[in-house]
Amino acid sequence: MAKTLLFPSIFITCALLLPLHACAEVSKIAHNAAEYAEKTYAKDMISSLRALLKFNTVAKEGVPSTENPEHQKFKNELARQAAHLGFDFTDYGYVIVIGHGESEQRLGMITHGDIQPFTPSKWTQHPLTLDLNSEPGKLIGRGTEDDKGAITNALYAMKSIKDLNIALNKRIELYVYMAEESDWEPLRQHIKQHALPQVNITLDAEYPVVTAEKGYGTISMTFPNNKYKSENAYIVEFSGGFFGSQIPENAQTTIANADQALLHTLKEKATSHTGMHYEFHWHKSSLTIKAQGKSAHSSKPEHGVNAITHLADLLSFTHWPNNTGGSLVNFINDNLGTGLYGEKFGDIAYSDSFMGPMSVQPTVLKQTPEGIELNINIRRPRGKLASQLEAEIKVVLAKWQQKYQVKLLNTNNVITDPFVQNNAPHIDTLLKVFSKYTGIKNPQPISIGGGTNSRLFPNAVSFGPSMPSTEYTGHSEHEFITLKQFVLNLKMYTAVLIELAK
Repeated sequence: MAKTLLFPSIFITCALLLPLHACAEVSKIAHNAAEYAEKTYAKDMISSLRALLKFNTVAKEGVPSTENPEHQKFKNELARQAAHLGFDFTDYGYVIVIGHGESEQRLGMITHGDIQPFTPSKWTQHPLTLDLNSEPGKLIGRGTEDDKGAITNALYAMKSIKDLNIALNKRIELYVYMAEESDWEPLRQHIKQHALPQVNITLDAEYPVVTAEKGYGTISMTFPNNKYKSENAYIVEFSGGFFGSQIPENAQTTIANADQALLHTLKEKATSHTGMHYEFHWHKSSLTIKAQGKSAHSSKPEHGVNAITHLADLLSFTHWPNNTGGSLVNFINDNLGTGLYGEKFGDIAYSDSFMGPMSVQPTVLKQTPEGIELNINIRRPRGKLASQLEAEIKVVLAKWQQKYQVKLLNTNNVITDPFVQNNAPHIDTLLKVFSKYTGIKNPQPISIGGGTNSRLFPNAVSFGPSMPSTEYTGHSEHEFITLKQFVLNLKMYTAVLIELAK
């Protein structure tokens, strides 16, 4: 007890009241390097990002990344930048590794170079052109937040460390995967054939530190074609959605045999839809309705306004004839509604105290030779077995088909498991650096709805590039990162690399 009294009282207070990372300080060498990075490379990073952005690295169906000309051009630019900065560069096909230093102990940063699709007409400037002018203070373009901006941050964090000749005990490796948005199998194959860094950070999510990710899933079914005709109003077509991990911004429907009374009912209903815009167009007795909501990453449905569910809800004043479009609309209204979390979908809704609720959102409607295919994106936390979800989904589909005498085709469920990382050795260091440069006291690990490549790498957690409690714009039609955040990421990544590798 006498020895205990020799400790300064301030240390005792800190140790008792706060976790270790809140008391620890970022080392002077790491802080000085972070300041150097900001002072030296803030402008160079913009040039780097502009060069990476201009390549359309969206996956092409049926074309491997290794045979996609735009992907190859992007990799050539990445190789040029790596050589200019003084790093080694290895192209494994789908995986690129950019390295600094030599050691059997390695520290990995995991990113991706592919991007999600986009609609150029929805952007002020073309989304493959870095837009610095439309909204001063923002870097706007496809990939700025997800994930080419993070690649640039990592490159110049490494460059700052190299410039200062900081001695490291670990080799730093930047991984750039070229199919994160579409196909993880080539990465799994790479991992089977190559040794990975012992400690890893994924730069593809949020701060402070992501230690849990919901499981991705899709519930899909087809509403069959039929040759329905009637003198009464019925739904001729219903379309919407762009890709599976985006809350759909647009949807459209056409109603045959519409009249002014029906139009009046629809317009009255539309006034209750916050965040939606509708256009009504007549063609003889057919009424076409175009709906515009707000796109968002499907892991964050609360950041968007789903045009598919809201357009269906606009039509919910009646139960439509069960032709192709009518049965689709009826199904959405009966089992989904405009909620976010599957509250109407039988018993599937559930939540976890840390990971939050499962989200259940229709994201894509596809016209196929057999009918209209509905794809519902789910993001599920821990707390239920996949087999239980499967059974609950089947009950809903069976009851609905029986009740309305509709035979759904091609019903299929893909449900992946959530990911939880509890034992990564560098969590406290990441939290310490985040607290230092944001001023946020006592930050704690978080869970996200999205899925990153963290789950494939040893001792991996996500660290940025997006701030907590801000709207995530990746996958939206208005993707950006603020200049302030872009530079802050550079500083935090520089400091973290030094703290973990020196």
